[in-house]
Amino acid sequence: MKFPWDMGTSVTEMEQYYDALNFKDWQHAVSKAPMLKAQHPGYETWRDGIHGKNGVVCVDCHMPKVTKEDGTVYTDHKVGNPFDRFEDTCANCHTQSKDQLQGIVSTRKAQVLNMKLTAEKQIVAAHFEAGAAWDAGATEEEMKPILMDIRHAQWRWDYAIASHGVHMHAPEVALEVLGTSVDKAADARAKLIRLLAKKGITDPIEIPDISTKEKAQHALGMDMDKMNAEKKQFLETVVPEWDKEATAREANY
Repeated sequence: MKFPWDMGTSVTEMEQYYDALNFKDWQHAVSKAPMLKAQHPGYETWRDGIHGKNGVVCVDCHMPKVTKEDGTVYTDHKVGNPFDRFEDTCANCHTQSKDQLQGIVSTRKAQVLNMKLTAEKQIVAAHFEAGAAWDAGATEEEMKPILMDIRHAQWRWDYAIASHGVHMHAPEVALEVLGTSVDKAADARAKLIRLLAKKGITDPIEIPDISTKEKAQHALGMDMDKMNAEKKQFLETVVPEWDKEATAREANY
């Protein structure tokens, strides 16, 4: 396993690392953009956020110090929500009351969600508009800068959203990264408008309904019956073999 930190841990630095390798996790079925998957960058976003910069680590909020009756101080190994132990966690740094701080967190969560949805709308449109450009006869050379914008837009969206609890740990990082995601998607769409016009298409591209999981799967042309059959076969044949191998290894320990 290798962390993509050779150039740094920010969203831009990790993006540069992958771009330098010309790496992709998969190719998008509609836009043909070379996509990246963020692997739960909770550490990276925490590090750049207000808590990380102030040296507040996981145990400070999720495993606070507790004192036994005999005066012994130890770290509570029951990992939990900081608000459940407010006086032992948040109150060590924050001057607001529990209700005030919960209100602030709720507001930030709503702000991050709003930016997430805004970015998603732009990225989805860019994918399908890119698909229309391919259908209209666009060349790889014409599409290359557009696909990189789409790649970067979705990578930034994923970097922010795949980081669990980012609205609590580093909301300012999430909002900034999602803002750049919207910008990148808008750049792609602006280029696509010009390219589509060049191909004689001036009407807006119809974006299919993806409001549910099933509708999104249909819009992407996913054969769910085939995929579910393959999954069933995998679970019935491959997984039991893995279990046997694991049991055999354990017996030798």
